[in-house]
Amino acid sequence: TVNMTGSVQNLTYKVVDGDPANAQYQGTSLGNLQSGSTATQLQKLVNKWFLGMDHPTIDTTYLTGWGTATYQLASGTLFGGAFNYIDQNWFNGKIPMTLHDTVPDHETLRPAADCRRIEYPRPDGRLSFDKLSSVFLSSTNHEDDQPVHRKLTDPSIPIARNLPRYDEPAQRYCPAGVYEVVEAGGVKKFQINAQNCVHCKTCDIKDPAQNITWVAPEGSGGPNYANM
Repeated sequence: TVNMTGSVQNLTYKVVDGDPANAQYQGTSLGNLQSGSTATQLQKLVNKWFLGMDHPTIDTTYLTGWGTATYQLASGTLFGGAFNYIDQNWFNGKIPMTLHDTVPDHETLRPAADCRRIEYPRPDGRLSFDKLSSVFLSSTNHEDDQPVHRKLTDPSIPIARNLPRYDEPAQRYCPAGVYEVVEAGGVKKFQINAQNCVHCKTCDIKDPAQNITWVAPEGSGGPNYANM
């Protein structure tokens, strides 16, 4: 059983149990779910109650002196929790639809200049730990003489493009400290500490230039999750 707040339960019931407002969706007929309903109908009901895609007309009579009114997309865990509740409790994990994020993750990065730098407190060694201590606990190991299993399509991109625009995000999104920007003789260099890799493939997904390709390393290499 998944616990949900009252507001999420209320919206869930409107989708699954029905509501008079389900008769219309974006100006066309819709109706409540029933035996034989299609996945398209379910998707429209979810859009209506959880994604706010069935906007009623705003009566501007009451806006005199207050400017204009617009709709804004709400963010948070409301929809995800509700979708999970519907899938697990009403459809036994077999809901005939899925959720799609049409924006690739690497396209959501904002330039470093537009973001406030986060100053993290030093790890206290009791509740918080530094990256390399956590890598040690994973028993990660790769043979020193094996080929590096993260390939750079263009080795110049991390310093020439990613560093000035994004402050080279690989330094932060990698949970194992694989990627570093080091300086020697006044020259900055992108360094890959392949031994640390815990095989999460975040770099393959998140690199803004899609310049990093993660390939499978030699057999038996990597973290020992089974014995953690």
